[in-house]
Amino acid sequence: MKLLKPWLAFASQLEMLQTRGLQVEDRAAAIDYLERLGYYRLSGYWYPLRAVDTTASRAQGKAVRLDGFVPGSRFEDVVRLYVFDKKLRLLALDALERIEMAVRVDVAHLLGQRDPGAHENPACLHGNFAKKLITKGPDAGKTQHQLWLTKYKSLLSRARKEPFVLHHQQQYGALPIWAAVEVWDFGLLSKLFAGMQYADQEQIAAIYGAPTGLAFAQWLRSLNFIRNVSAHHSRLWNINVVERAAVPAHWPVELDNARPFFYFCLMRQLLRVICPRSSWGQRVAALLKDEFPHANNAGVSLKDLGTFEGWADAVPWKNER
Repeated sequence: MKLLKPWLAFASQLEMLQTRGLQVEDRAAAIDYLERLGYYRLSGYWYPLRAVDTTASRAQGKAVRLDGFVPGSRFEDVVRLYVFDKKLRLLALDALERIEMAVRVDVAHLLGQRDPGAHENPACLHGNFAKKLITKGPDAGKTQHQLWLTKYKSLLSRARKEPFVLHHQQQYGALPIWAAVEVWDFGLLSKLFAGMQYADQEQIAAIYGAPTGLAFAQWLRSLNFIRNVSAHHSRLWNINVVERAAVPAHWPVELDNARPFFYFCLMRQLLRVICPRSSWGQRVAALLKDEFPHANNAGVSLKDLGTFEGWADAVPWKNER
């Protein structure tokens, strides 16, 4: 096992990058970015600028990067890529907040009509979620609903001093679903939707143009992944999406469900229903067209986001002008 790499002062970090071929036009500004953002965080943005070891790449069947940079690589391009990614994350969070709020209301309104405590009532949910026991692992013997309730109770405890929580707990001993949704996070929402009865899933999915309730459940899981990446300030623009949803049949075949751009397309689809007058789509399109830093090498490309030629004129962006 290797020893941890030694600590380096910020000035030494920059000098090391320069010896590896990264050009720095404003040394003071570069050190300031290292001090405020950190070497490790920025390293994800200069990684595509590092030269490829062709021999090792052929042997391993994947791109292997050298420490040295491609000629012409600049620290300023790294910062521009970071700023682009930050704006992309903020746009994602802007959309996902609205999506989360709207779907919360849909779920609470539909299930609440059946039982104000539907979220805690197994009879209101699908049997696979509420009755089927987990057979393996540390949660064996429990249902998915029981695990969901454990997480819900944890969030409820965290919000126990909120006036609406205090009121319902003191007056009724529990929260009705239309109040309970206010303490859920996106993950808890997506898991409960996946545990709803199929007919209920279909009813909500139809509102948003999803082909099926199961497809919409996967949309929510995938968007929760994007939300977590964005909320934790992680690199988004070229991330490999782990929770993948299927591309709708009538959408462009060039869309890649392993890349973030497809999920921005899903967000746009949902926002067309939730807030059709929103300028969100135009803002995303403008960011991609005007602010992506096309560095002087082939290592940084919008294709890594998942865009393709003609994306702006394809579903669901073709009406954005």
